[in-house]
Amino acid sequence: MELKPEQLVAQLDSGPLRPAYLIAGPEPLRVLEAADAVRAAARAQGIAEREVFEAEGNQREPDWAALQASFRAPSLFASRRLVELWLPTAKPGKDGSAVILDFCADPPADVVLLVTAGEWSNKHGGKWSEAIGRVGAISVAWTVKPHELPGWIEQRLRTRGLKADREAVQQLTERVDGNLLAAAQEIDKLALLSDGSQLDAATMESLVADAARFDVFRVIDAAMNGQAAQVSRMLAGLRAEGTAVPALLGMVVKELQTAAGLARVAAGGGNLSAAFKAQRIWDSKQPMYQRALKRHPAPRWDAFVSQAGRVDRLAKGRGRAGEDPADPWLALERLLLAVAEPRALRLLARA
Repeated sequence: MELKPEQLVAQLDSGPLRPAYLIAGPEPLRVLEAADAVRAAARAQGIAEREVFEAEGNQREPDWAALQASFRAPSLFASRRLVELWLPTAKPGKDGSAVILDFCADPPADVVLLVTAGEWSNKHGGKWSEAIGRVGAISVAWTVKPHELPGWIEQRLRTRGLKADREAVQQLTERVDGNLLAAAQEIDKLALLSDGSQLDAATMESLVADAARFDVFRVIDAAMNGQAAQVSRMLAGLRAEGTAVPALLGMVVKELQTAAGLARVAAGGGNLSAAFKAQRIWDSKQPMYQRALKRHPAPRWDAFVSQAGRVDRLAKGRGRAGEDPADPWLALERLLLAVAEPRALRLLARA
């Protein structure tokens, strides 16, 4: 059984716990809250004993032998136990898969297994996760997409007993800038401060802090994902915070060079999956690069790298002879807008 995190939470209230749960995905808040819901359901059903297995010290994997022994050992302090397994990469390997498969083939009556992971994609699944799905439930906490965020916030407000009009929801959406943890914290604060009336934009403005996190990583991700409006907004925030353009360019150039290299591999008919692995690009970030590579041919990525060098010269006051003086912030914005949206390429001709 595969459920969304919110569906899993609702299902936990309707009956006894299943033998096993797998909760994974790139959105930490949704993973955390779904796992907390399983823990809360376990406590409500009288499961007081809890064991946690994860990699420790220099170990790359949990102690699989100890985990398997725990499954078959009688409970010391209670009739039932919650056994948690933390897999950051969602890849238990051969030994771990065997232990999980053995558990699912004959789940002990006194054990509930909770597996949590910080990554997930189609490549992560296997016989071990399918086995969990057969005897229990799988819940994948995907990242909430920008167009889904207003709905997520509105639903979250309702669960906290709050009502907000469309403008207020949109304002909160813009303030948290995709940060679900910040959104959850602000909504909890609103639940304490609200007088019970419907929240409008003015009230939201007065009660909610601007929780947007402006940093170079998010700016680059926005550009690579084709989110031009986000690029302009984040750059304006960075500039207002006093960030210097040269402090941003190192990561900008690195990402553009990475994309250029991947584009050359793709253009040459090479194995892009192998290139991702060679560049140590996580599975969760590969779709971002794939979307970006579809927007621009390989030569254009090399041109973007050269343009970043021009921005660096402008920022350091080292423009070439005959090069028109320009605001380095404007030049950087035009570059990243061109990365995000091919129609913005014309802006580079003016840079």
